[in-house]
Amino acid sequence: MSTGPAAWEPIVDAIGPKVRAARSRLGLSLQQLAVRADVSAAAVHKVERGDMVPTVTTLLKLASALGEPVSSFVDDVTPAVPVAVHVRAGERIAAPRGWAPGALGVAAQGIAAPTDVLRAAGVAAVVEPGGESGDTGPRRSGEELVHVLEGTLSVEVAGATYEVGPGDTLHYPTDRGHSWRNAGDAAARAIWVRLDG
Repeated sequence: MSTGPAAWEPIVDAIGPKVRAARSRLGLSLQQLAVRADVSAAAVHKVERGDMVPTVTTLLKLASALGEPVSSFVDDVTPAVPVAVHVRAGERIAAPRGWAPGALGVAAQGIAAPTDVLRAAGVAAVVEPGGESGDTGPRRSGEELVHVLEGTLSVEVAGATYEVGPGDTLHYPTDRGHSWRNAGDAAARAIWVRLDG
């Protein structure tokens, strides 16, 4: 009689990491996935940590919410990690946590999120007249760039002010004080790309 692990144990043990990786690729928080899947955030957390083996129903809900076939979570072949992440226009993700948490008068959507393989995060935003970053949060190592598509943003970095107009890009370190605002009378549209150090 064999005393080693059953053949199915590695497959079951891999479900949690596969769910976490799929969630990370989509840039979803635990809570966002829980809402999409109609499963409690606590259950999602337990599944990802391997503290709970999901029921068939729960796994079906998670797979559907993640846009993956159920087989991708129970296949004993390790799936190839995708080289690229495609975020379609109608499936925009939330702006990355920590991006301008005090922003006022800003409508922002994530266009890229860090994954296990890729490190950059991106945001597309419309900044209304008078809209601003507010407190940009604690300084952190890394860098950020803003590319303005329409309108003008007044960006302050380390005490220097830059008027960033249509087609302009400003690239700066995020370990220095920085903030931005739309001082004009028309909305500004811009793309931010952030790379944490």
